Amino acid sequence: MTTGVTVAVVGSPGIAKELGKKGTESDLTLYHTVRDDHAVTLVEPTQFPEKYLPLVAALAMADRVLLVVNELTRPIAETIATVDVVDVPTTVVLGTSVGTEELSRALKGSRLEAADRRALDLPELRALVDGWTAPVRDGPVLVPIDHAFPVKGVGAVALGVVRRGTLHSHDALKLWPTPRTVEVRSIQVHDIDRKEAACGERVGVALRGVEADELARGQTLAPEGTMREGPALSGGSFVRCRYYRGDLRAGAQLHVVVGLGSAPASLDELSPTRLTVTADRPLAYEPGDPAYLLDLSVPTGPRIVGRFTLG
Repeated sequence: MTTGVTVAVVGSPGIAKELGKKGTESDLTLYHTVRDDHAVTLVEPTQFPEKYLPLVAALAMADRVLLVVNELTRPIAETIATVDVVDVPTTVVLGTSVGTEELSRALKGSRLEAADRRALDLPELRALVDGWTAPVRDGPVLVPIDHAFPVKGVGAVALGVVRRGTLHSHDALKLWPTPRTVEVRSIQVHDIDRKEAACGERVGVALRGVEADELARGQTLAPEGTMREGPALSGGSFVRCRYYRGDLRAGAQLHVVVGLGSAPASLDELSPTRLTVTADRPLAYEPGDPAYLLDLSVPTGPRIVGRFTLG
């Protein structure tokens, strides 16, 4: 049985390419290694810091994070603030240009203060990520789409990671948050044809019932009735980024991110126990999912506002 894990490599462009072979390239660049039936996908937010959403998307795709700190710059400060809020298991990698005391000051008070720390040693990092696996989640299959494209003679192909359950050929699944139902024509895992793919594996899925230009990042393949969708999102347990300096109040125009889906949104309500936003288009989610508020117009400081848990 094969296993897989997805690792976001953030903080220092160029490290991911030393750990894997280059694959899909867009605002995110993916690198892969496969050893002894264990596949590692490394995700680098190529267009960060010019664009902020690729950083959040890379973290949303990840089972684990490598935060590489080569120097303490403004983009590194924003990356640290974002990783702190997103709360994915993180290993901090210390480059040669930053001292341990300097790094400790930068991480003080964050969850990363107690994170595992490693030196920037490429053979050691390869061995480290090779030992990581994705958590296995049973239940209805769930595949968030991160890229899509047409293939001549095949049709629409969606790329993503099986986040729950097992994906089978000929599954009939809803394309959330659209009303469309699609059929899984075929599955590839790292260019090998498969009849099924397990939780944690990265897949290329040929789909019947949809055109490639109708597919987009933020859509999810899952059975009918297993998710919710809509523009109105609410929940509690709001965790505000301790570095955000914007004026956060009802009526604020922000951006909301749920999984790989994102949209401009208006903050309708903010209290100690409840937060409600209205996005400008429907997003798909499950109760208990984390949602993130972003302020893409903030002139200084991190663009992440905080995290809340969807009800």
